Amino acid sequence: QVQLVESGGGLVQAGGSLTISCAASGRTASSHAMGWFRQAPGKEREFVAAINWSGGSTYYRDSVKGRFTISRDNAKNTVALQMNSLKPEDTAVYYCAAARQSNPITIRIAVKYDYWGQGTQVTVSS
Repeated sequence: QVQLVESGGGLVQAGGSLTISCAASGRTASSHAMGWFRQAPGKEREFVAAINWSGGSTYYRDSVKGRFTISRDNAKNTVALQMNSLKPEDTAVYYCAAARQSNPITIRIAVKYDYWGQGTQVTVSS
């Protein structure tokens, strides 16, 4: 079992920056691929960014490339999403997720993840 707890959400003005974090607990947490997904009101949950177990490969949805950076620290069992140049359309609840197994295709798919956090709200004002 892996437990995930997000933190760092909040209110930020458009153009600003915010870093959200995910703390993972569980003996095998560091061997899981980790992803960030988001869900805005009335919309489906969507992939934002992901990182493989070693941190050697990262993946982003097109709309956040160049603005968001995902990173992980396996010694601390944490994953972070640094978000720059935030836009009002980035407003959503952001969820951290962990996958026991992944490849470059499935790492972008929510149903392929085994564990989820409760989410943290990110609100970007215009």
